[in-house]
Amino acid sequence: MYENDMKIIERAQNGSKDDMTKLIQDNSRLVWSIVRRFNGRGYDTEDLYQIGSIGLIKAIQRFDTNFEVRLSTYAVPYILGEIKRFIRDDGPIKISRSIKELNIKIKELQKEYQNKYGRDISLEEIAKELKTSKEEITMALDSAKPVNSIEDSQYRDNKTDKTISVIEQLSTGKDEETEIANRITIKKLISELKDKEKEVILLRYYKGKTQMQVSRILGITQVQVSRIERRVLENMKRKLSV
Repeated sequence: MYENDMKIIERAQNGSKDDMTKLIQDNSRLVWSIVRRFNGRGYDTEDLYQIGSIGLIKAIQRFDTNFEVRLSTYAVPYILGEIKRFIRDDGPIKISRSIKELNIKIKELQKEYQNKYGRDISLEEIAKELKTSKEEITMALDSAKPVNSIEDSQYRDNKTDKTISVIEQLSTGKDEETEIANRITIKKLISELKDKEKEVILLRYYKGKTQMQVSRILGITQVQVSRIERRVLENMKRKLSV
């Protein structure tokens, strides 16, 4: 199965559209698992899936079939990176086209009233002229205001007398994006283990069991548990270092 997958990858790298499509379809669940981590950020999940698929294609094109690692594991940083790049470059807030168009009409009306009457037009007058609600007008006006970056210095730390940003107040001090990538990668590596190996790792590192407790649960010796654990961890380290 593994050798067959490598052949499919090689054919895709050599221009086979059918094999590229198959690889994308076979790894669609992986892309969706990463996309779901960005729920609630104001982006259409289908759009993020398409962006993530671009990352998957890049991973396929750059994958070395001599690696002792599966494509799905190798692809995680590419998929995650492509989505993060899209979000970073696409602006902080998504504004609908209708709100943008309404804002343009408001600006034109404000300019016209200032030139014609020498005064600012009221909210009620704008709503009446454009035949819409005051709430819609307020929303459109607010959408045009500059957005404060969470990286901007806005607060003063009384202890150090230095201004600090919002993100510094909220940050845990951890590289959270790298942690997400690592969790997804490790989860993928564990899914590729044999049943006995998977049981040992899950019991040892997710259930907090000792080697002796694991040996009793699985009905094997502590020496066998130790050998399985050491072998799996060495293989994981090697694959993660590729």
